[in-house]
Amino acid sequence: MSATRTVRIGSSHGLHARPAKLFVQAAKESGLPVTLAKDAGKPVNATSILGVIALGINQGDYVTLTAEGENAESVLDDLADLLTTDHDAE
Repeated sequence: MSATRTVRIGSSHGLHARPAKLFVQAAKESGLPVTLAKDAGKPVNATSILGVIALGINQGDYVTLTAEGENAESVLDDLADLLTTDHDAE
C-alpha cells in the first residue's frame, strides 16, 4: 500500500539541521520506505539527512511525502505533523 501527502513547512527557518534531523529520525523509525520531494522536484530518501537538507526547503514551501507499506497513512500523519510544526518557536 502506498500513501502520499502534500504539506506546507511550518518551521520559521525551514527544514534546516534540527528539524531535518527530527524528521529523518522519525522516517527511519517508521521502518517504511519514505520519500520527500519539494514542489515537483525529484524525491529523495527521507532517511537521508544530506538528501533532505540538500532540497533547500524553506518555511512555506510545499513538500510531498510518499510512504510504502503497512500503516503508510499513519506514518505520513506523524511525519506531516513534524513538518507543519514550527520547531524554531521556542
